[in-house]
Amino acid sequence: MYAERTSRLAGAVVWTKGPVGEGGAARAVLPDGCMDLLWDGERLLVAGPDTGPYLPEGPARCWAGVRFRPGTAPALLGVPAHELLDRRVELADLWPAARVRELCDRTAAADDPARALEDIALDRALAAGPPDPWPHRLVRRLDQGVPVAEAAAELGLGARTLHRRSLGAFGYGPKTLARILRLRRALALARAGVPYAATAIRAGYADQPHLAREVRRLTGAPLGELLGDR
Repeated sequence: MYAERTSRLAGAVVWTKGPVGEGGAARAVLPDGCMDLLWDGERLLVAGPDTGPYLPEGPARCWAGVRFRPGTAPALLGVPAHELLDRRVELADLWPAARVRELCDRTAAADDPARALEDIALDRALAAGPPDPWPHRLVRRLDQGVPVAEAAAELGLGARTLHRRSLGAFGYGPKTLARILRLRRALALARAGVPYAATAIRAGYADQPHLAREVRRLTGAPLGELLGDR
C-alpha cells in the first residue's frame, strides 16, 4: 500500500510503500521530473531522474522515501542530476561511508523511518542554504505550457546556458523536462476522468494521437493500461 504526505521541507513529499501483496505485480515508476532519497529497510539510496519507466527489481520489501520537487535534489545531495540519470545508487557512493553508516543506523532504529529520512533532508537543506530560484521558475513556466525559448528568455539565459544548467539540476535538457511535465499534467487530467481527447488539448498535445504516442514513449505502456481502463 502506498501513502504520502506533504513534507516539512518545502515542495517535497514523504511517502511509504509496503510490499506487493500475493498475486500482485509491482508497478513501474513513471518519469515525473523528481529525485528521491530512499530507505529499503537496510540501505539508504538515491533515485535519480527517470526518462522512462522504472520497474523495481529484487524481493518485495517496505520502502520509505522523500521525493524532492524537480531541480532541488542536486544541491542537497551534492551531485549533478545527470550523473544519476535513470539510476538508483547507494548513498554511500555519494557521501562519506562513515556518515552514511551513522544515518543508516539512525534510520533503522527510528520508529518512523520516513520521518528519519525527512530529518536527513531537512538537515541537508539547512546546510545548503536558500535554494537557487531559477529551477523552480523554469518548472513553473514549462508546466504552464510556455515554450522553452520563451522560458529561457524570461530567465535571461541563452539556449546553451539553460541546457547546461538543466543537465545539472534535472538530469536532462529543458525540452525533455517539458515533455515529462506535460505527461504529468496529462496523467492527472486523465485520472480525474477527463476524456482523452480533452486531456490531450488541455495538457498541451496537438491531438489525442500525439498524446498516445508520447505516453507510450515515456512510460512504455498505453494510457488505458496505465489507468487500468479507469
